[in-house]
Amino acid sequence: MEKISAERKKQLQDFCRKLDLKIKNLELLDLAFHHCSYSNEMNGGKYNNNERLEFLGDSVLGLATADFLYKDMSSNHAEGDLAKIKSVVVSEKSLAPVALSFGIDKMLVMGRGEEMSGGRTKPAILADCMEAVIGAYYLDAGFSPCEKFILDFIVPEIRKVQETGGKNFKSLLQELYQKKEKSCPVYELISKTGPDHNQVFNVAVKLGKVTYGPASGKSKKEAEQKAAEMAYNCLKSAD
Repeated sequence: MEKISAERKKQLQDFCRKLDLKIKNLELLDLAFHHCSYSNEMNGGKYNNNERLEFLGDSVLGLATADFLYKDMSSNHAEGDLAKIKSVVVSEKSLAPVALSFGIDKMLVMGRGEEMSGGRTKPAILADCMEAVIGAYYLDAGFSPCEKFILDFIVPEIRKVQETGGKNFKSLLQELYQKKEKSCPVYELISKTGPDHNQVFNVAVKLGKVTYGPASGKSKKEAEQKAAEMAYNCLKSAD
């Protein structure tokens, strides 16, 4: 592993402080942020990147999630029910937004080509890095602290799936709104910004005369889902 600079060390310490991570080996944590594009450009593809940590972190994440679901859900729930929820909450779609909220996009170290193509905000890269951080934390601190870190962000995701039954928010909103008003939500693309490889879509949803949003996403579909979630939660809270 490369020796880290004083500036990078401070970045890593700030990252740990923000998330209350007690990691002693900052070089190991730093490696968790190194995308393979960096090692490919710098040393011809040697394994000085986060792929092995990602492999380990994926298993630790899966174990912590499965253990929680087994204890949380009664024996009336079949294995398939638990597996369905687990597959949703440990997916790229769930992990990438969490990684962004943790500031992982700012910590990434990647090759110039990947950087130029918008790699810092690609969901797959963010989710993989999230798993690598978990792997590094597990190696440094052991399972118990790592499990606590995982459950802090994974349990809210589990609750969302348990509440919605795994349905998407556009479907949920349509069902709820049709019961109330006998009409359908109307989605409107407010704006589309950024270069072709890194566009941001802003979408609002209209329920009669009331507009919710806009919500942003890396695709129109994602933005619609977020706008629908916003409207659905407002309608539910008003019941």
